[in-house]
Amino acid sequence: MIKVGIVGGTGYTGVELLRLLAQHPEVELAAITSRGEAGTAVADMFPSLRGRVQLQFSDPKDAPLDRCDVVFFATPNGVAMQQTRALLDAGVRVIDLAADFRIKDIGIWEKWYGMSHAAPDLVAEAVYGLPEVNREAIRKARLVANPGCYPTATQLGFLPLVEAGCVDVGYLVADAKSGVSGAGRKAETNILFSEASDNFKAYGVQGHRHLPEIRQGLAIAAGREVGLTFVPHLTPMIRGIHATLYARVTREEDFQALFEQRYAAEPFVDVLPPKSHPDTRSVRAANTCRIAIHRPQGGEMLVILSVIDNLVKGAAGQAVQNMNLMHGLDECTGLGQVPVLP
Repeated sequence: MIKVGIVGGTGYTGVELLRLLAQHPEVELAAITSRGEAGTAVADMFPSLRGRVQLQFSDPKDAPLDRCDVVFFATPNGVAMQQTRALLDAGVRVIDLAADFRIKDIGIWEKWYGMSHAAPDLVAEAVYGLPEVNREAIRKARLVANPGCYPTATQLGFLPLVEAGCVDVGYLVADAKSGVSGAGRKAETNILFSEASDNFKAYGVQGHRHLPEIRQGLAIAAGREVGLTFVPHLTPMIRGIHATLYARVTREEDFQALFEQRYAAEPFVDVLPPKSHPDTRSVRAANTCRIAIHRPQGGEMLVILSVIDNLVKGAAGQAVQNMNLMHGLDECTGLGQVPVLP
């Protein structure tokens, strides 16, 4: 059994990890931390886990994290970089669901996240946890930087085109929409029910901190810098990301076949038949990315539709997928949930 600890178990990502790990046949939940909720039974805070999780939240300083096989950080940005070194020194493998280890250029990270990095040497070691790109490196990693939700949907949608070199990588456009849970489990005016419900708006148009992460991944795939316009939107739904991606064709290909071949062996990427329109509810609560390829009026622009559940393939599910790889399991273990409908 894999002994698992979770740092920061009270947010939406943390409870999603608990939901998935409580069903995982090879996992023993050893510790779940929260300074504010120490001593509270997990099932008292999250009744959906009654009969599934028997633990209480513990203060991080008292939790037996150093005796775990793997520790997940489901914490705000800036926390994991302070605590990861001690865990690695104790032989614990770490998966960070925040952004502390995603961006290799420390200066760029500090610019976008507004703080000094506490462990730049660990950034160099960290493996970016997109299994569809870095599967073999993830298997051997001590430290995995779990991708962000927007970056997961966007990169998976663009990757086959960028890798094949058949589109203009200097001018890519990602128009992405996310449910309100992507903002986290906190009280902010813009995500109150009366503000977010029956409303739709763009945000971060001048620059969103997921932009450098997406550019970094696509640049590696392209072998050169990419030009990307990324515009996120907040939609009045709880879960889901829908990314509408635009790329100009520079070389003719059978684009449907290109995507089908690229993802043929990928258990969590579903390339839909031509003329399909994937919707977010088709992936709700599942670790799946569904993709459709369009070429409107046979013109020069390709339109790629990519949908994920931001809390699963965009966060906790992908983290469990990475844990499976790191521990020599079939990466689908514990991740066979059918999407929830309606």
